[in-house]
Amino acid sequence: MEAIVRRCPFLSRVSQTFLQKAGKSLISYAQNCPVMMAPRSLTGAHLSTSAAHHQETKETSSGNQKAAPPAAAVSCPASQAPVDQPDGSQTASKCPFLAGELSQQSSSVLRKASLALQEDVREVRSRRKDQKPSPVVQPTMSEPKPERKMGVLEQFQKPELVSHLLQDNMPKSVRTFQYDNFFEKKIEEKKSDHTYRVFKTVNRRAQVFPMADDYSDSLISKKTVSVWCSNDYLGMSRHPKVVGAVVTYWYIPGHVRLLKNSDPSTPKIVAFETVHSMDGAVCPLEELCDVAHEYGAITFVDEVHAVGLYGARGGGIGDRDGVMSKMDMISGTLGKAFGCVGGYIASTSALIDTVRSYAAGFIFTTSLPPMLLAGAMASVRVLKSEEGQALRRKHQRNVKLLRQMLMDAGLPVVHCPSHIIPIRVADAAKNTEICDQLMSKYDIYVQAINYPTVPRGEELLRIAPTPHHTPQMMSYFLEKLLITWKEVGLDLKPHSTAECNFCRQPLHFEVMSEREKSYFSGLSKVVSVRA
Repeated sequence: MEAIVRRCPFLSRVSQTFLQKAGKSLISYAQNCPVMMAPRSLTGAHLSTSAAHHQETKETSSGNQKAAPPAAAVSCPASQAPVDQPDGSQTASKCPFLAGELSQQSSSVLRKASLALQEDVREVRSRRKDQKPSPVVQPTMSEPKPERKMGVLEQFQKPELVSHLLQDNMPKSVRTFQYDNFFEKKIEEKKSDHTYRVFKTVNRRAQVFPMADDYSDSLISKKTVSVWCSNDYLGMSRHPKVVGAVVTYWYIPGHVRLLKNSDPSTPKIVAFETVHSMDGAVCPLEELCDVAHEYGAITFVDEVHAVGLYGARGGGIGDRDGVMSKMDMISGTLGKAFGCVGGYIASTSALIDTVRSYAAGFIFTTSLPPMLLAGAMASVRVLKSEEGQALRRKHQRNVKLLRQMLMDAGLPVVHCPSHIIPIRVADAAKNTEICDQLMSKYDIYVQAINYPTVPRGEELLRIAPTPHHTPQMMSYFLEKLLITWKEVGLDLKPHSTAECNFCRQPLHFEVMSEREKSYFSGLSKVVSVRA
């Protein structure tokens, strides 16, 4: 292996990390390489590592002298002159073996790099260009060119690449767990089943919400996109007063048996959330609280996706249903509907004081800056007022309108009575493809929800309309979504059955509460689509 590394003009310059990952597979590649198989004495091969080559270059440039190229260097014919291409063909053109493989349509050795990898290659090349010594030029009297102003995202540079493996820190005398191989295997599994997440570089613009600047293609250039997956449900991050202030949880009988068989004197907590973050289901809050209290348990209720959105004063589902007194502990957020940052819990003074005194997660956290809290308090006050009530009504109208438009078009909308509109795709690859095409072709930003956020086979698009999405924007969104839906090979399946997506029971309007009846009766065609 060492002889191959010394002999090859490419491998003599790569890092040890690459060599460790490649392993013995390099030998099979070397047997097909005309440079490596050329008749030449191995004893005269020039030993050159990446560090040695860098030092040689540095010394040569500092001495301002021309040095002879390394003995292992091989000149490329003119027909194989490297061209600066992001897809890796430049590297392949330097090697006769890789150049031959590149010309084949279905090569077992080469494959096209992903967009994320191409971006990393461009970054490495740009850094190498910056490190090259600039030639000595005579000063001229021409006026200097003004420096280009850096973009807002260019100022945040990616961290330096890791230069070693975790295994390097392990003792060599004993066999230890192969951490690097394990992590790499897990990442490859994510990529192969299309659940690997490549984050979009989207910078929201509070002044023109729900529009944003997309820097996914380049940190220098941008394009304007419309955001359809923000958790800033009511757009409160753009409210002038805020700016100025600087699972489906149906309880299972088995869980009830656990409570019933437990000692009532044993402390117990029943924890659940009111609005499920992905499928938008709303729990039977009062019933769950009553069951927990019946068997001596206190309740911990997560209202993260409900506070600010429901109830006369924006207190959440408990406020809407008038059962806040039955909720022993409430957790909420200052993000999402409130448009700020942070979170909170609410309970009795003794319980809160106990959390302050014993909870390591609270003791070792950092308090929020005063300006963020000032903005959060301003948002809470607005959403408790008549202005907040009007904003919630407009929000619910937009949710109902878009849900109806999507269902009328035959899209498999998961039926739920909350502000979240899930569209079932049930295919991770197609789900990701839909999102990518909507962004690249139509400037529409929607998130693909894949495993592990949802179970495999239940992949979905999570749509969250706000009061600031206009009917014209909804029409454009629906039109482009339908085009993309068909292009990826998905079918439209309109249904006429009126049933709940979670209990699979028919919707009986005569037994509904007034609140439920008013919601569902506003839909001209109640549908439910199974995955």
